[in-house]
Amino acid sequence: MNMKIVKTVLVALALSLLGTFLVPSSRADEYDKKTVITFSQPFEIPGGKVLPAGTYTFKLMDSPADRHIVQIFNADGTQIFATVLAINNYRFTATGKTVMLFSERPADAPDALKAWFYPNNTWGQEFVYPKRRAIQLAVAEKEPVPALTTETLPLAAELKTAPIIAITPEQKEVPVAEVIQTSPLVAENELPRTASLLPLIALLGAASLGFAFVLKRIAG
Repeated sequence: MNMKIVKTVLVALALSLLGTFLVPSSRADEYDKKTVITFSQPFEIPGGKVLPAGTYTFKLMDSPADRHIVQIFNADGTQIFATVLAINNYRFTATGKTVMLFSERPADAPDALKAWFYPNNTWGQEFVYPKRRAIQLAVAEKEPVPALTTETLPLAAELKTAPIIAITPEQKEVPVAEVIQTSPLVAENELPRTASLLPLIALLGAASLGFAFVLKRIAG
């Protein structure tokens, strides 16, 4: 009887160890990056709309094809205020909290929402403004701003196919990839991401063999 208990404990321990390595830690909000955040001042979003200070819910549209379409809701997510387009924005270091970046405006005007980073992510969403507004922001900020080629915000169904350019501080239209970092920098001597899995696979293999050997000795 005691032998069976020991064997059961060892098997449970083995499964627990394998589960620790193989099952990724996840949260319900990881897929759509749902974020509830409170703003202390009014802020501008693409499309010429200014939202008052308060609590809002941000999340990515729930579709694999629309990973850069951001929806903005009220605090409990029951009312949608805007559906806007964004592009990748990469940063070198992730933080453990939500980060919202703004384009500074004069004291008498609300700041324009520039980018949104989900906690512990190095990539985030940089918001795309209609062309005329993007020109104004690029000149004021002295840095490129992603822009639609139109003067107005397209309908939500048209956002995923809307052409995107970048506006420079000199008011020139250039391809986004030329002036905005939309992908992470990879050093030439950096190993492929899959290579980092080899030590883990070897460790799991050794652990499995070790547990099998122990169980065999006990059974014998």
